[in-house]
Amino acid sequence: MLFLRSLLYFLGSTLVLSVLVSLALALFFTPVTVRYAILSKWSLFSLWWLRITLNIKINVIGKANIPVKAGVIVSNHQSTWETLALQTIFPQQTWVLKQELQWIPIFGWGLSLLKPITINRGEKLKALKKVIKQGAARISEGIFVVVFPEGTRQPYGQLGDYQRGGVAIAKKTGCDISPVYHNAGRLWPKGSFIKQPGTITVVIGKPISVAGKSATVLTKEIKDWTEAQSLGVQ
Repeated sequence: MLFLRSLLYFLGSTLVLSVLVSLALALFFTPVTVRYAILSKWSLFSLWWLRITLNIKINVIGKANIPVKAGVIVSNHQSTWETLALQTIFPQQTWVLKQELQWIPIFGWGLSLLKPITINRGEKLKALKKVIKQGAARISEGIFVVVFPEGTRQPYGQLGDYQRGGVAIAKKTGCDISPVYHNAGRLWPKGSFIKQPGTITVVIGKPISVAGKSATVLTKEIKDWTEAQSLGVQ
């Protein structure tokens, strides 16, 4: 039964995404804010459709901590779910992601329309410079930058090493960092087609100022906060 429900979610989500990407491509020469307004509707639909087809709900803790001014969002990475959900929680955003994701039909085309910061993870120094430069440009445009510092999705209950790309953007621009923890991997695990019903909890921490702190200190502060949340949210 869960397989059939997961299949129904996939088919409905893909159909809506195809329509929205086609519309956004037709408006390719419009400002990115217009394309974002169109494509972000897919995230809203997907979360609604998850609730209808699989009874997956969302509980957000700490909405009052969302900054008014654009900054860096640093989140743990367990699932595909958070790439959708963060768009429904925070204002307009873009993402630091591996360049291969742009090559995925339909989904990757949609990503490409939203000015993501794409990197080649095999060229670490070059990638970091690009992240800092383009990340600072997005922040100056009033666009939040989402960074998954683990680099790849981790199994539920585990945290990978935290890289410093998001911290580097924040230090370059002087903006705050919004730490985020979620437990999406409990219901929508990495690499799994079948999803489980339940409630996914998202915790948004108070903005972290970069003033007077080194990248090492900031990275540790963010990861320590995330680990603390993971112990409290099951």
